[in-house]
Amino acid sequence: MQNKMNREIRDYKENMFFGLSLRQCVFSVIAVAVAIALYFFLQPHVGTEAVSWLCVIGAAPFAALGFVTYNRMTAEQFLWAYLQSEILMPKALLFEQRNLYYDILETAIKQNRKKGVKKHGVQITETDTETA
Repeated sequence: MQNKMNREIRDYKENMFFGLSLRQCVFSVIAVAVAIALYFFLQPHVGTEAVSWLCVIGAAPFAALGFVTYNRMTAEQFLWAYLQSEILMPKALLFEQRNLYYDILETAIKQNRKKGVKKHGVQITETDTETA
């Protein structure tokens, strides 16, 4: 007899009812309740085929909340993280190139250029040292 063991302990899910976790079971019941409510509210006004599609569309978000995970986050954790990153704390990302090596050695490079120019007798201006 063999016991199944998950390689990653965080992947363990306790089964409660028909192989579903408690979270999946609760959201499945909510999805069924929404579908039944939509059926009874829309049946007198819309045809049977349209009501069946509206029930499926109305129950789908609640079913997805119980089963969908992304980067080990549940659906509402992912929606909250997305809301925080895109709406509550938006950032303007500026991409500009930067030569870190030049920034560190900038003064030494300028001094060496001035010394080299003085040796050869060439006149150097302040703008030449800034652009170099």
